[in-house]
Formats: sequence, structure tokens, C-alpha cells
Amino acid sequence: MPTLRFPGFTEEWQKSALGDICTVQMCKRIFAHQTSEVGDVPFYKIGTIGGIPDSYISKELFDEYRCKYNYPQQGEVMITCAGTVGKAIPFDGADSYFQDSNIVWLSNPTDKINNKFLYYIISRVDWSRLNSTTITRIYNDDLRKLGISYPNRTEQKKIADFLSLLDDRIALQSKLIEDLKKLKSAIRANIFQRLKNAPTHTKSGAELLLYEQPTKYIVEDYEYSSDKTQTPVLTANKSLILGYTSENFGVYDKGNCIILDDFTLDMKFITFPFKVKSSAIKILTTKCGVNLRFIFEQLQWMGLTPLGHNRHYISMVEPMQFYCPSIEVQRNIAQLLDKADDKLRNELQLLELLIKQKSFLLSAMFI
Repeated sequence: MPTLRFPGFTEEWQKSALGDICTVQMCKRIFAHQTSEVGDVPFYKIGTIGGIPDSYISKELFDEYRCKYNYPQQGEVMITCAGTVGKAIPFDGADSYFQDSNIVWLSNPTDKINNKFLYYIISRVDWSRLNSTTITRIYNDDLRKLGISYPNRTEQKKIADFLSLLDDRIALQSKLIEDLKKLKSAIRANIFQRLKNAPTHTKSGAELLLYEQPTKYIVEDYEYSSDKTQTPVLTANKSLILGYTSENFGVYDKGNCIILDDFTLDMKFITFPFKVKSSAIKILTTKCGVNLRFIFEQLQWMGLTPLGHNRHYISMVEPMQFYCPSIEVQRNIAQLLDKADDKLRNELQLLELLIKQKSFLLSAMFI
């Protein structure tokens, strides 16, 4: 029995192989010449299922194949078997078609297991345990032999409905975060467009910014720790923190700065001590009388685009003209946008807590 249960349920859970309850099905093969970039019915592949399709098939072909061949029922669990293996998605019933063998579904004709409950079982499977090497594919036999445990239908439904509510809350929180990002972007665009249209003094990047090469701050040991009490190792791209290091030498601790990837022009505003991995990073600060956060937000608004695989800071950023209102105006703009970021950080922390809560429940409420 699981360690965490709803009151009133005491029966032992049953054990079974997945293949004794469900059958593994897949769609009829669709060939490349049968797809197009636009069309009537989305054709999902392992990289697009659960997201935005990049291929379509005709309605006539869809109707023919849906009638002649296997097709999932609404609510049945779909699984990616290659690429990002083990991604589980309940089929929403909308007209769509799926890449054969790379995406399968669990046909569930018996009344032994609730589809929604089955989705949560599949979601928590550690597919790396199928073998000792890096798994690149889940085979149908792997699914059929998968051992599962489940309670009676009443308890299944209670568990699945509860976790569905949590999933809805996570989705709502994710939507809130995306809306806040759009709101901040719109506020920033409005501010700098007003500066652009006003008679605002300008200066070049070279007049405003100082840069430092990262050589003495580069981490030596690439075996990072997950211990957040140690020094973070940063990258300027989306991930930001690569891990943590116990190295207590060569740490950048001079205060706020911008780290800029000289090749990709990705950048981050940093307020804490750190080390870096890449020599391509430039560490930017401002000269006296310039608000660093204001310059960072202006760089974000500019939407810099790299020109090939070249270094860009000296050739692109230093000659650029920046709007330079009074330091008081700069400070007010920076504080406003910083407050928007504080709100985003708080909502992201809440999302992280919700995801951790779900992870705990999945481990405690299942066998």
C-alpha cells in the first residue's frame, strides 16, 4: 500500500503487468509527402506533441485513416517512445494524427483502471531503469511488461481527480507567469518608446559601460554540485545557473553586473557573487552617473540579434546609442521594472513549490 491515502481506503492494491490490462496501439504510418506545413488536421511528432504542430494532413486522409485503422479514444494515454522518451499526454479527442511507432497510446477497454489514474502512473515511471545504458527508445514489449499497482476504481478516481486539480493550479500559475512576462515587456516597450520619441540625450555604449574579461572567474572543476550554499556557476543563456562549486577563489563579488555572452548576446542581470564557465562571457558595469539596471532594461528592449558566430560586444554594443535621461528618471524606471521582476520571481517560486508538491504526492500516493 502507498504511504499516503485518503481516509476510508484500506484495501491492498493489486499488481499487474500493463499488458494484462491495456494494449499498445499506434497510428497508421504517414509519409512525408502526405504532410504539409499548412492543412486541415495537425500531425504530431515526438517533438511537437503536447505543443504546437509543424505539420498537417488533409481532412480526407484523416477521415479515411481514422475509419480504417486504429485511433485513440478521448482520455487514453499517449506516450512518446523515442527522442524525449516517456512523455505522457492524455488524448484530448480533438481531430489530430500521430507519428507511428514514435508515439503510441494505451488502449484501455477493461474497467480495471481509470485512464486519468493510468496517466499519473505512466507519468512517474523512471524509464532509465529499463536498462543500464542511456535509453533511446521504449519498445512495445517494455510497455506490456511494465509492472503497475492500482487500488479499486473509487480510490483511483479520487486520487486522479485530486491530482487533476493540482495540475489545473499549476497550469493556471504557468499562465499567470506568461501574462506577467508579457505585461512587463509591454511596460518596458512603452517606456523606451516614449524616450525614443522625446528629445532625450543619447550616449554610446562605450561612453556608458565598462567591461571585464571573465578569465579569473572561470570555474576549474566542471563537476558541479547541487548544494545551493556554494558559489553558483553562471551562463548568460536561459538556464543561468549551471550548478554550484566549492571553489572559493576567483569569485566575482564586486556587486551588481550584467553578464553578456559575446557570441549569442544573451544577457542576465546579476546581484550575487558567482563564477562562470565560458570565456565568451563579458562582465558589464556602468560608469559613474549611469544606472546599470536602466541600461540592462534598455538592452532587453533593443532585442539584439547576433550576426553569425562572432564576438559582438565591441563591434555592436559599444557603438550603439542609448537614451540617457537624468539619473533620477533612470532610477525610477529601473525601480519600476525591478518591482515587476520581483513579482515574477515570487510567482515562479510558487510554481516551483506547486511542482515539488505534485512530485511528493506522486511518490507518496502511488506504489
